[in-house]
Amino acid sequence: MSDQARRARELFREGFSCSQAVFTPYAVEAGLPPETALKLSQVLGGGMSHLGLTCGAVTGALLVLSLNFGRTRAEDKAAKELTYALAGKFVQRFTEKFGSINCSDLIGCSLKTPQGLALATEHDLFQKFCTGYVEEACRLLDEIIKEGRGKQ
Repeated sequence: MSDQARRARELFREGFSCSQAVFTPYAVEAGLPPETALKLSQVLGGGMSHLGLTCGAVTGALLVLSLNFGRTRAEDKAAKELTYALAGKFVQRFTEKFGSINCSDLIGCSLKTPQGLALATEHDLFQKFCTGYVEEACRLLDEIIKEGRGKQ
């Protein structure tokens, strides 16, 4: 397990969202202040602000890929295409492992309603399921970042 994956697990256990846990260790390594990384990724937790959409571990990972490979000039089509290709690989591998990238599917209930959020909390679904999603997202990121650096 990489240092980033260990830190991601710690952040998640401290109570930060999946997106914050995945994004922050990699963002800090890239030079972002921890507070900035945590703030930027907060809105993506709970399947994008408790909407139960794309899993926060996935959206946090996609931000990491963009941070590492994203373009900074509009004309840099190669960086754009590489980033999209790596994101596609990430989503494919995560989906192969878990069957979905949708938060509601992954934890088995909708977070859109106060009742669904209460159910997830009451049954400790975030710890039961999401710790594994955070860890796997980091494992996949480490693999895909390595692949991407070989293509730059």
